[in-house]
Amino acid sequence: MLTKEELPECPVATTVQLIGSKWKLLIIRNLRMRPWRFNELQKDLAGISQKVLTDSLRALEADGIVTRTVYAEVPPRVEYALSDLGETLRPILDAMGQWGTGYKTMAAKEGE
Repeated sequence: MLTKEELPECPVATTVQLIGSKWKLLIIRNLRMRPWRFNELQKDLAGISQKVLTDSLRALEADGIVTRTVYAEVPPRVEYALSDLGETLRPILDAMGQWGTGYKTMAAKEGE
């Protein structure tokens, strides 16, 4: 997790720094539904590379937004889920979804 000194002074900039990339937002969107395994996420997020997914998950985990659980099985199973802190992002993503729906509706009306 970043220290207070490492974060931008502006709270909006802090949020953008932590979750502002396209892939991080889509990863969080998926994890809102249930825990996911790495390969499931990679298949569902068409176009994401293994490196970007790995880096994004590591960053989200380091920032305390995602948890990584390793199950002692053969073969090993790893699941990613939203942490308690990550769960607090639900209203933000809900609002983004509502805004996106409204935008599509307005764009469709203007295109008529």
